[in-house]
Amino acid sequence: MQQLIVRNLFLAARTLASIRRQLPDGKDLARRLGPGLITGAADDDPSGIATYSQAGSQFRFGLVWTLLLTTPLMIGIQMLSARIGWVTGQGLGANIARVCPRWLTMSLVALLVVANTINIAADIGAMAEAAHLLLAGKQQLYVLAFGLLCVLGQLLFSYERSVRILKWLTLALFAYFAVVLVVQVPWRRATVESLQPWRFFPEGTSVGDYASMVVAMLGTTISPYLFFWQASQEVEDGLRRPDEATLRSQPAYAREHLFRIKADTYVGMLFSNAIALCIVLATAVTLNLHGITNIQTSSQAAEALRPVAGDFAFGIFALGIIGTGLLAVPVLAGSAAYAVSEVFGWRSGLSRGFHEARGFYLIIIAATGIGTLMSVFELDPIRALVWSAIVNGVISVPIMVVMMWIGQSRRLMGDWTISPRHRFFGWSATLVMAVAVLAMLAT
Repeated sequence: MQQLIVRNLFLAARTLASIRRQLPDGKDLARRLGPGLITGAADDDPSGIATYSQAGSQFRFGLVWTLLLTTPLMIGIQMLSARIGWVTGQGLGANIARVCPRWLTMSLVALLVVANTINIAADIGAMAEAAHLLLAGKQQLYVLAFGLLCVLGQLLFSYERSVRILKWLTLALFAYFAVVLVVQVPWRRATVESLQPWRFFPEGTSVGDYASMVVAMLGTTISPYLFFWQASQEVEDGLRRPDEATLRSQPAYAREHLFRIKADTYVGMLFSNAIALCIVLATAVTLNLHGITNIQTSSQAAEALRPVAGDFAFGIFALGIIGTGLLAVPVLAGSAAYAVSEVFGWRSGLSRGFHEARGFYLIIIAATGIGTLMSVFELDPIRALVWSAIVNGVISVPIMVVMMWIGQSRRLMGDWTISPRHRFFGWSATLVMAVAVLAMLAT
């Protein structure tokens, strides 16, 4: 396992250095970042924050290695999803339907919609809890307000404005950098324990508990809804350029655009896991080292920070939950809508109005509405996360296998099939997720 981590990080660092030499500066870089950045930020949703908080509070620094392992794997699989969307001009749902039996495609998409809806419920509930901690008042009213805000944002704003808003919401994640700056992290101890977790196993925890949390960490960072969202966003970006189909056939333009996808994905996934690392470190230092090890939700983590790290750390942690939720819920609902619309051949996309893509927007309304109602009736957030993780685990491996198949297919990808290095990262991610799913079922 250590050799795999070292090899993955070496390859990722070498590619990142190459990207850094070619990246533009300043405003041009910010303009070129889009689907990858938003996808990476959406991965750190309130449900993910809860998982990372559990990891830090229960096992201190003993699960940091999972973030080192998954970073290059996330980059590989997300880059593949974006590449499939741009090269084929179709979303992941449509491409899966081209290579899989109808019953299998429908089953995977149906399970994706179920998992996303449960995840929406958990995220909206966490946002409402955080708002209640900050402002008091009735929590159910916050649930309804956040649910309505997420739906109206996608119905009323154009694609361009939606992307701009989502980009701005990624700034909410910097709250967790601020928390790490406030607390005193024992960096040497954190490094040693993260690289040799078996030597510093916390008292009162079992191997089964540790294995379950490893699976949760892997499932949180590599999630199917992110594949569908990033692929579809590349299609949306292409639709905004009338000459995209013609330009795609020109090698120079294609190479430049694929490089943009690579840079965008690297920035987004590195940002995502850097935030996850900050959350694990912050909760390990402020909670675990002070004897607080039973954290079940992101809001509990925020509340537990107050007496240990002060009101400032508590406030920015709670605000981060709300900001990331406002980013993640549209991505969850949107990825479900893209998948369903692509399979049934409906018109889809945030660049279309409601009257042009009724089915697409009705899926968004339904997923967000049902998730909101589940939160109103106080769905158990822990049970919701468990079921969401199970469903995501069941569908992630077959989806990733099909994605790798598509990425290597000359019939579908033409001259832009994935490279041997990309295949290594993609199949490594698939293998790791398969092992995680088996471990999840066993535990």
